[in-house]
Amino acid sequence: MNAPVTRFIHSAFELPETLQEPPKPSFGSFLVESRAISAAQLAEARRLQCHETVRLTDILLERGMIAPQDLMHALATYCDSRFVDLAQEPADQRLMELVDPRDCLDLGFVPWRLSGGALVLAITDMDRQVQVIRKLPPGLGKVRFVLAEQHAVHEAIHKANGARLIELAEKRTPEAYSCRNWSTSKMRALTALLCLAVFAGLVLWPAMVFTFFFGVALAVLLLNTSLKATCLLIALGRRRIQNSPTMFQHRTRADMPDILPKISILVPLFREEDIASALVRRLEQINYPRALLEICLVVEADDAVTRKALRVDTLPGWMRVIRVPLGALKTKPRAMNYALDFTTGTIIGVYDAEDAPDPGQLHQVARRFATAGPELVCLQGILGFYNTHTNWLSRCFAFEYAGWFRVMMPGLQKLGLALPLGGTTLFFRREALTELGAWDAHNVTEDADLGMRLARHGYRCEMMPTVTLEEANSRLWPWIRQRSRWLKGFAVTWRVHMRSPGRLLRDLGVRKFLGLQIVLFGAVAAFVLAPLLWWNLIAYLTGLPNPVADLIGKSWTGLLSSVFIASECISMSIYLMARSDLDQRPHPFWLLTMPVYFIFATVAALKGLLELLFIPFYWDKTPHGMFGGSGETPG
Repeated sequence: MNAPVTRFIHSAFELPETLQEPPKPSFGSFLVESRAISAAQLAEARRLQCHETVRLTDILLERGMIAPQDLMHALATYCDSRFVDLAQEPADQRLMELVDPRDCLDLGFVPWRLSGGALVLAITDMDRQVQVIRKLPPGLGKVRFVLAEQHAVHEAIHKANGARLIELAEKRTPEAYSCRNWSTSKMRALTALLCLAVFAGLVLWPAMVFTFFFGVALAVLLLNTSLKATCLLIALGRRRIQNSPTMFQHRTRADMPDILPKISILVPLFREEDIASALVRRLEQINYPRALLEICLVVEADDAVTRKALRVDTLPGWMRVIRVPLGALKTKPRAMNYALDFTTGTIIGVYDAEDAPDPGQLHQVARRFATAGPELVCLQGILGFYNTHTNWLSRCFAFEYAGWFRVMMPGLQKLGLALPLGGTTLFFRREALTELGAWDAHNVTEDADLGMRLARHGYRCEMMPTVTLEEANSRLWPWIRQRSRWLKGFAVTWRVHMRSPGRLLRDLGVRKFLGLQIVLFGAVAAFVLAPLLWWNLIAYLTGLPNPVADLIGKSWTGLLSSVFIASECISMSIYLMARSDLDQRPHPFWLLTMPVYFIFATVAALKGLLELLFIPFYWDKTPHGMFGGSGETPG
């Protein structure tokens, strides 16, 4: 604490002997008596409050029963205090260092002024006075409170402590589970040694080296195919049950929790000029109670393009922009870590800029969390595309997404394996998310990493039968850039969690441990080594030179080629099954081109691995809005 600040503060900390009980009548009755609202409006607000974990004042504001300024002035009078407009009477910046900014955000207060020998705190909720006082350091002298609006308190904290908070956001995940200490120099040295060893081996024993890597590729193929086949069988069994004439499902109001929770949605945006306005329109279609919905549009401080496109002054009261201070890093998880402390919901959701969520989605989230045990801390929705038929690339992308989210992910869940989360349409219990250190700000697939960390701490993730539509990447180079980021992140996540294989095995158990190896390492290795499998097949069919055949014989290479073809057939069966659940269904003919589609994934994998040597934290942004963000299939 600086000396100039302490000289303003009394040496003896004085806690009020008693905090006066709110006078009778209740605040609602006080508003009626003062003619701020009508008796009928109060009755309606109280009826709604019976089913919502929200303050009466929030309902009054959301329903437009009273203006924000009128409410704050009435509340100040009721509490025998005063209302302060922090924009007109800003907080004394010297006082901000007296308290932890995270406590200020958590309890909704900010040190405001020194007046009459007392430290005056601006607070958003007078019921939290005792909690706030307990967070103050001793020796501050007398304390008084004034009322301020929440957005003004948040703005004051952001202005005074943005640099400190963003530093905390970048290191929020414990170091043992973060990739922030990734050493590019060490990786370059190891890669150089490996390349030299491979080159020497190819010069001295070319057939043996080629066969060795072919064997690794084959082992990866068999493991991946075994997992795919198992998930396919699970999907077939689930479909038979669902199609049974004795199987029916229906939902009633009785399925809903008695009290709905407050949900905060984070929507990270960066250079979204073309899609921002469409995003707001889509989010306005969500039918969850507005008093319980907090949508935070998370924008980088230097992203004037997105802020202009959002037209902040026209946003509804339950939707607001959170500006993320500049720093050395600029990633989606860093921005979400910063914004998380500015939210108030007990459930935290994540959407992407191009998302078109199901309007009833949040009711399903509330229902599932209310009926599940505390070990279920994350729900993952199904992702699909609204521009499936744009071109060949978007059709193949639709097949791949359908197979992953409708067959593979439910299969992984059924097997009890850790889920590599999908980055959007995610919902978390706030307590578990903060306990784990939220997202790793340096990991470019923060979603998959978080899924692994949740599993390591004994928590469970679950697929949710609701669909969010996105914009399929339908241009080749942006697709490769996006896929390279995903595969780079998978490689980083695998390396981080494999720092201590023994501890990882103890945390996950044998089954989940093996699942992590297949899902993360297997995904990257499969694309990097795929050319060896293709060459073996082509060489067998055309008679071209093949070192593997020279070593093990042509009959064996023929058998292995058959295994490769069988694996491709299993993948296509997954895509074909998942296709039946799509509203926009690509013609099955396009399935025959999927092997060509995945050739570009090999290019992306090599690009991602190369970036690990030089720019491991670089976020290769995916451009959105090529179709005006309408969410409609182009003609």
